[in-house]
Amino acid sequence: MLKRYLYNKKRNFSTASIWIKGGSDMDIDNKRGINKILSSLLIRGCEGFENFNLSEYVESHGAELNQEVFEDGISISIKSLNEHFNKLLPLLDLVINKPVLSEIEFQKVKKSSLDLIKKDKENPFNICFDKWRKIVYSNHPYAFNTIGNEKEVSNISYKDVLNEFENFKKREKYIISNNLAINGENLGTVNQKIENENTSHINYDLDPICRFDCVNNDSNQMIMIIGNQTCSCNSKEYLPLKVLESYLSFGMSGSLFKLFREKNGITYDLGVFNPVRSKNAPFLIYLSVSNDNALFAFELLSSLWKNLLKQPLTHSELFLSKEKLKSSFLLGNQSLDDVLQRKIQLISFGIKPIQESDLNLKIDEISSLDIFKLTKKYFSKPFLSISGDKKICLEVNSQWNKNF
Repeated sequence: MLKRYLYNKKRNFSTASIWIKGGSDMDIDNKRGINKILSSLLIRGCEGFENFNLSEYVESHGAELNQEVFEDGISISIKSLNEHFNKLLPLLDLVINKPVLSEIEFQKVKKSSLDLIKKDKENPFNICFDKWRKIVYSNHPYAFNTIGNEKEVSNISYKDVLNEFENFKKREKYIISNNLAINGENLGTVNQKIENENTSHINYDLDPICRFDCVNNDSNQMIMIIGNQTCSCNSKEYLPLKVLESYLSFGMSGSLFKLFREKNGITYDLGVFNPVRSKNAPFLIYLSVSNDNALFAFELLSSLWKNLLKQPLTHSELFLSKEKLKSSFLLGNQSLDDVLQRKIQLISFGIKPIQESDLNLKIDEISSLDIFKLTKKYFSKPFLSISGDKKICLEVNSQWNKNF
């Protein structure tokens, strides 16, 4: 059954987004990447519309039909001017309930997935990140790329995808739109459901030897990724960690920017990755530097990490971090498409999207001690993945063993 919700924001265009609960985390062992293939196949034809007919019909109305696979779900959305929306909205129901699932289109989609995987391997950051996920999450679904890997995708058959669609039909599905045609429940009347926090995959007690991995290459670039898994987005710990993310990486006042670029000017790229997840989300710092600056950068990174564990944020640091976080939420509300997807995603996780004023109150209640306790909880034994010159990797590994 499709649960319907209305987010009543009038625009000259309308958008509707379906969230199917269960994405790459539902991939079968040895068939990782199958939900990526299935989701791509869904929008390549449905009852009454073969592949080209569907795309021509959508494009003839100046509309967009998109899909994306996440770790926790699949998103399918359609967007058009208000005058065409009633004609296009029924397509969403057709693509999730009555797709064509052509074998010819399956072969095209499978090849596209394999090409994407090969392209992904050309980026050293992606390889380094994959290594980090493996040591942090082990065999948990978050350890794997949503697009799968070359070996397993190559083994996915057309019959496998048809079987996966049978599984897909049983999953919970939610739809949200800013158009009244959705005939959905107004978000303001949605009851909040409280779920138990999932902390069963925290790797607190792993041997330190298992907390490091590296990839050797001939590049003049060294990539470093350090962090751990933390909590789900329905945890009371979620917002304090977002304040910490703000302190570290939001804007030129972020501590990462000031330390690595403003004071020392040594990084190509750096930041924090802490996405919304229904289970234990990753929280990591990533950076890339030249080989000449790699060891110095690791010293700075180690020092920064240790400082987070030694002392809480000052009053001024906390205040600025909270204000930047509030601003980031305001910026995130500028795109209606992003707002709708975020809200329907949270609803599928059992979380009622809260008003901006209530969100700000929750942020204001966070103390430095709240954040400090979480750094102690999650970051005392971090995981490190690096990529670069073999000799430098060995030196970083030596320093890592001394410091962590």
